[in-house]
This record gives sequence, structure tokens and C-alpha cells, in this order.
Amino acid sequence: MESLLTQKATKLNLMDLRSIPTRTFWITSIAFFICFFAWFGIVPFMPDVVKDLGLTPAQKWNATVLAVAGTIFSRLLIGKLCDKYGPRLCYTWLLTLGAIPVIASGLVQTPIQFYICRLLTGFIGASFVITQVHTSLMFASNVVGTANATSAGWGNLGGGANRLGMPIIAAVVIGLGVAEADAWRYAMVIAGIICFIMGLVYYYFTKDTPEGNYRELEAKGIQVPSTKKDKVGFMEAVKDYRVWLLFLVYAACFGIELTVYGTMDDYLQNTFKLERITAGNIVLSFALMNIFARTLGGFFGDKFGKTKGLKGRVWFLAGILILEGLMLSLFSVATSLVIGFALLVAFSLTVQMAEGATFSVVPFVNRKAIGSISGIVGAGGNFGAFLAALFLSSKSAVAEKAALLASDSLSSEAAAAAQSAAAASAVSAGYLVIGAMIVISGVVALAIRFSTEDEKVAEVELSKLQPELIRSDN
Repeated sequence: MESLLTQKATKLNLMDLRSIPTRTFWITSIAFFICFFAWFGIVPFMPDVVKDLGLTPAQKWNATVLAVAGTIFSRLLIGKLCDKYGPRLCYTWLLTLGAIPVIASGLVQTPIQFYICRLLTGFIGASFVITQVHTSLMFASNVVGTANATSAGWGNLGGGANRLGMPIIAAVVIGLGVAEADAWRYAMVIAGIICFIMGLVYYYFTKDTPEGNYRELEAKGIQVPSTKKDKVGFMEAVKDYRVWLLFLVYAACFGIELTVYGTMDDYLQNTFKLERITAGNIVLSFALMNIFARTLGGFFGDKFGKTKGLKGRVWFLAGILILEGLMLSLFSVATSLVIGFALLVAFSLTVQMAEGATFSVVPFVNRKAIGSISGIVGAGGNFGAFLAALFLSSKSAVAEKAALLASDSLSSEAAAAAQSAAAASAVSAGYLVIGAMIVISGVVALAIRFSTEDEKVAEVELSKLQPELIRSDN
């Protein structure tokens, strides 16, 4: 078979919709946004779900854990499937099949049914992996980090936009005559239908590569990942120590971002005595930084790659990770709201840049197994979130229980204040420990090495792109 030719885009020209890479960039980013919107779509309605289904606090927590667990396994699987069947078919099936548990979430009647739907809905969190694979196949090495980071950042917005979007959908259906108690159910059904429609759009309006779909290229005798090559590529990915270091790195950035923002509302209220609405708006504003912060990480990863080679990408990744850990550690000991706010901004910027920088390195580890590697690394993010959430919740639970026992003879107001202070202190200590672990992860990231041959291949590829870059600039 002939080698796969490439017509990858050398620039991220967002207005050139006639270009296959640009059109794919927009569609995959929107699909990612919709998946995250649907995945976290139930969050604004949890008080209604708890009341409607009679969930206990433990059952509510279990549902959250199941949603994350489903994503870990699906991300590991979907990367390998992308290498074998191509991102177009994988995204189509993920969206259309993933719509089923989203819709079913609006029809559940028991906690067990809700558990099952949350577990299966978590599978659409694998959309991140397909998005990264597809942009890696569409954009050249000089801009792939920027493209990956931007598509991921814009897609991640779906996880925050649902805080505004889902209540708006519920308000619309209430306006159409639906009972307020049932509005959350209709909103979830609508979100699922949108997922299904997006699956059809993905099938008809994208291609696996700029040259065409995998099946079309194979029919022309052009080499693409086959079943045999896919198995070899996946095993190579599993055995490559760099993949597991990137797994750790992504756990230390995306995983920690999910956990910190998931606990930040209560922490801001307990530590700085903010109102719930104010604290929630602050957290939402930091989520919106994904519009540009991830892109910066990928952009600087590409810049360092041009000047220092593949090792330059690793140096930048390690440096931004260390800064992320320092910002979280300093925030954990801040007692002033102004200083705390500034440090939280710095943490949000660095953690999202670290996420973008991670996937400016991933495409160069093993080009025959980009999907498998993206899946493993992407799963690392959710694995990190899972461990960090367990760590913080256990510390907080122990501290709060001790505070309540110590204040047993006090008034209910005093007991509540003691519990709040204990929770804030426990989470603060937890943030400090996590920050230190992130710094260590940044140092460990320096162990990611590329061979002299890999560096030469990247250098030759970049030199071949120079004429194209000059033409595009002119």
C-alpha cells in the first residue's frame, strides 16, 4: 500500500469553511460542546432530581462517581476504535448511541434507573478523545497544538454553559405548558435529541482526513490503520512509558481543574463568606476562560516546538505544570479575597494552558497510534479527577464530623459555623497537598524524551512546511 498522503492545514483559518480541516474543526468542536453540555446537563437540576426520586446524599454522590467512571473506560476504548475505524464513524456512533441514556435520564423513575443512565451518559465524555484525534489528522505539526487546544477548550465550555442553557430550556418548556416539576425531564430529552441530530451532521459533513475517509483511501490503495496495525499501535502505546507520564500529566491538569471547580463554590463561601450566587458566578467565569486559555497552551507548545524541537514542547509543558501547582498551593493559604481571587485567576490560566500543552505533545509520541494514545491520556484526566475528589471529600468529611462532635453542646448556628470552618480548613489543606503533587508531576514530565530520529523527522516535516507557510502568509 502507498503511504497516507497529507493535505493537512498549516494554519487555523476559522473563516475558510470550504476547507475540509476548518469545517471539521468547527463541527468537531460543536459536537464536543454538545456532548459535555448533555453529560453535565443534569447538574443544574439535581435538587429537582433528588426531590423527585428521593435520593439520599450518598446516592447523589454515587451517581456523580458513576458518570465519571463511565468516561474513564470509554476514553480508553474510543481511542483504539478511532485508529481502527476513523474518527468520523466513531463520533457518529458515540453521538447517536449516547443520545439514548441522555433521553432516558428524563424518563427515570427509580434511583437504580438513574444510576444506569448516569453511568452510560458518562460514555459521551469520550468525545474529547475523538475531537483531539480528528484535529490531529487535519492540521500540520506547526499548528496542531493550537488546533487541538482550541477545539478542546471551546468544547469544554459545554460543561459550564449548561448552567445557563439547561434552565433556559426548562423555562421554555414550562412556557409551553409543561408542569414545573417535570421541566427537567423534558430538558434532558431535548438535550438527547440534539446529540442524535449532531451525530447525523457528523456523518454527512466531515471526513476522516483531508484526503478522504479511511474506507475510501483503503480502496485506492493508500495506507491507513488496519485491524492488524491498530492492535500493534495500541500495544505500542500501552508499553510506551511516555504515554503513562502524559496520563499522569493530564491527571494533574484537567483532572485537578474538574475537582477544584467542583469544590470551589463551597470553598469560596466557607473561606471568604461569599453568597452562593456570587461564588457560582466566579467559578463559571473561570470555566469560560477555556475560550482562550487552552489555546494559549497549544500555541506556545507549537512555538517552542518550532524553535527547540520536540523537547521544547516538553519543556514548556513541564514549566506550565509547575506554575499551575504553585498557583494552587499559594491560593490554598490565601486569606484575603483580593489575593485569593488573583491567584485563582492565575491557577485557571495555567491549568488550562497545561491541558493545551499536553495535547501539543501527544500527536508526536507515536503517529501510528494517535487515537490509542489520546484515549489513554484523556482517561488520565478523569482518573485524576476521581482520585482528587475522593481525597478532598474524605478529608472534609472527617473534619466536619469532628467539628460537629466538638460543638455538640453549642447552638445550631454555632455548630454550623464550626462545620463550615472545618470544611474550609480541610479543603485548604487538601489544595496545598494537591498543588505540591502537581509541581512534582511537572518535574516528572521532564522525563518525557524523544529520540534523535524523532527530532529529525519533526525537523524535516517542519522544513517541508516552510514553503507552504510562506505562501499562506503572502
